[in-house]
Amino acid sequence: MSEPLILIPARMASTRLPGKPLADIHGEPMIVHVWRRACEAKAGRVVVAGAEAAIVDAVVRAGGEAVLTRPDHPSGSDRIFEAATLLDAARRHDIIVNVQGDLPTLDPALVRAVVDGLTSTTADIATLATEIKDDAERTNPNVTKAVIAVEPSGTQGRALYFTRATAPWGEGPLYHHIGIYAYRRKALDRFVAMPPSPLEKREKLEQLRALEAGMSIVVKIVNVVPLGVDTPEDLARARQLLGAKR
Repeated sequence: MSEPLILIPARMASTRLPGKPLADIHGEPMIVHVWRRACEAKAGRVVVAGAEAAIVDAVVRAGGEAVLTRPDHPSGSDRIFEAATLLDAARRHDIIVNVQGDLPTLDPALVRAVVDGLTSTTADIATLATEIKDDAERTNPNVTKAVIAVEPSGTQGRALYFTRATAPWGEGPLYHHIGIYAYRRKALDRFVAMPPSPLEKREKLEQLRALEAGMSIVVKIVNVVPLGVDTPEDLARARQLLGAKR
């Protein structure tokens, strides 16, 4: 099996924080920080899939690899599919990893974990989750919950459902889904070829399309949630966290 192709989709058109891939964090654009963290995982070739030339230029100036994709993709999955097609027409990469472009404090171990989800199982797709410790997250619809059939090891399990609701009911752990994915190449082909599914549209959660189609998703259980930058407050927090590491 060839090494994974790790793709970071990024676009300037963010509703709550326009232009966020190029937001300055200690002298470098946010997307460059994400690219560096992904490279530190040493899990495969890392390429930024930019919707605009400004994103591609910023990454290349920093010494990274980037590819320009269409600006009108409806999702990051569609963007990485185009990027994978452009970069690897010969299909040498068997695993395609989707790392969100707004995770400047990303722990490189999370990239390795999601890759391990595929290399150690026969699942179509791998993703991540962590046990919810903050009671406020249990009822927060902005926190996606992964309903998982957890294996006895407690380190991974099979995804049964994803929801913005509080689920499952009753005593026991709830899991916060982390939107980092690894796809088998054929699974990504199939996924992007399907129209949005009824539950996907209802919950506004793309991964439900795969489950409704009968695709298997393994969930690796990890101990950390990366900070996703969606607002000016998130950006200030990222600057604070990365400043503490300098």
